[in-house]
Amino acid sequence: MSDHPIPPPPQMLCFALYSAGHAMQAAYKPLLDPLGLTYPQYLVLAALWDRDGQTVGQLGATLFLESNTLTPLLKRLEQAGWISRGRDKADERQVRLHLTDAGRALQDKAAPVPLCFLENTGLSADQATDLRDVLAILRDRLRRR
Repeated sequence: MSDHPIPPPPQMLCFALYSAGHAMQAAYKPLLDPLGLTYPQYLVLAALWDRDGQTVGQLGATLFLESNTLTPLLKRLEQAGWISRGRDKADERQVRLHLTDAGRALQDKAAPVPLCFLENTGLSADQATDLRDVLAILRDRLRRR
């Protein structure tokens, strides 16, 4: 028997993060379903609402997603009429992403989502900000390793 037994999942930090991620996506589902969005699609659009015209590479870096994960998401968003994809005129190797009029209009419909989600957590805005910041520090430290 090892001197360092493996704790059961409920005692593991990794499991707390994993299960919280699943719970978070489940909590977003009823907020996003009326908009016709999945949680990953919502994140892509939120990034474009913040900064339209990003390249696929820039968006992937922002969301920590590889292009093989991002490309199917982008295709579905384009098919839904919310974004357009096109080659960068200055560098044909780059694909630029732009919101369509429908994609920009969806931002107004999605505007209540962050506050509704926060209310569902029972956390104050300050608590949510502190938690986000601690998780970002953890993420960044783990990514450096």
